[in-house]
Amino acid sequence: MNRIFAIGDIHGCNDVFQQMLFAEIKIDKQDEVYCIGDYIDRGPDSKDVIDTIITLKEQGYQIHTLRGNHEQMMMDAELSMDNFERWYSNGGTTTLQSFNTDRYSAMPVKYREFFENTQYYINTNDYIFVHAGLNFENADIFEDKDAMLWIRDFSPQQNRLGNRLLIHGHTPKSLHYILKQKGNYINIDAGCVYGEYKNLGNLIAISLPSKEFIVVKNKKKKR
Repeated sequence: MNRIFAIGDIHGCNDVFQQMLFAEIKIDKQDEVYCIGDYIDRGPDSKDVIDTIITLKEQGYQIHTLRGNHEQMMMDAELSMDNFERWYSNGGTTTLQSFNTDRYSAMPVKYREFFENTQYYINTNDYIFVHAGLNFENADIFEDKDAMLWIRDFSPQQNRLGNRLLIHGHTPKSLHYILKQKGNYINIDAGCVYGEYKNLGNLIAISLPSKEFIVVKNKKKKR
């Protein structure tokens, strides 16, 4: 039986990401790995995170990539100066530095294709993977893409989920909170990039269907 993992918000922390993949999970080409978005911004190594994922995909590993609000902000930064300033002030500066460029459109094509091919959600027989969450007030919970990137407070309706477990990130929570979750929706964002905060600074993976949490502490401080 293939193993299934989901990994929370990475935010440019490639060393922690690689430790999770290669030392903790010990990733295999038969595994299904769902990355929940927010690969970039705030941390120092956004480009290296993307290089890690692209290389694994090229090598035949099954890495599924969701879109986070930070990827969306970066792509939207091309549309107006206000958008650019919004992204820049929310950690975009470290991403531009890591790519050695001054704008998203100047990045090499393979990186732009990577970002543009990220998925808003992935719906399987047993799980729904999404960055932020879903709008359960909508008739179609898979219609509100803005909610998939940005929503924070939502109450999943079990009849809408069926037997599926909702896995998301986006809103950093303490490790204590993360590890105590037992419901029909699970947040796996433990604020990896915020290593300077006592209750944050952890990269989380969840093994499915066992719901076992795997934790890697980020010992570096955010720039």
